[in-house]
Amino acid sequence: MTSSSASITIRPLEPADWATVWPILHSTFQAGDTYAFSPDSTEAEIHKAWVELPAATFVACGAGGEILGTYFIKANQAGLGAHVCNCGYVVAPAAQGQGVASLMCEHSQRQAVAMGFRAMQFNLVVATNERAVRLWQHLGFAIVGTLPGAFRHRALGYVDAHVMFKTLVA
Repeated sequence: MTSSSASITIRPLEPADWATVWPILHSTFQAGDTYAFSPDSTEAEIHKAWVELPAATFVACGAGGEILGTYFIKANQAGLGAHVCNCGYVVAPAAQGQGVASLMCEHSQRQAVAMGFRAMQFNLVVATNERAVRLWQHLGFAIVGTLPGAFRHRALGYVDAHVMFKTLVA
């Protein structure tokens, strides 16, 4: 499923995209403030987690074809919980604040329904990542639980994390 909005196109990740996606992911994870991946994760570990294990991985591209962000979609649990998906989104630093994350999240919800998922869950939304919490709430996700001190923020130490959920299919 490919999608476009104004000058941003979202399409499946192609193998050649990895050379651009990896530095975006690497810098995000090294910051240690939004994702549970170890800041020391290797390229092979992140490739496996972001590309190989998920059901699908996408990139958001600007008008000139430049990669602005990426997201994956996968079942949140196996077996009897496999109807709920989980996604992760990362926007390139230069593209932040331009609506890329919002477009990717909206795309992922349509993609999830097309793939047979009935709901979407974010397992560890860092509470201090207020921009993300606000965006997910704006897009219809509810905080269904708060995990005290569940995230070891690189600068702030132990901070809370939220579990956020949205039903996609009634």
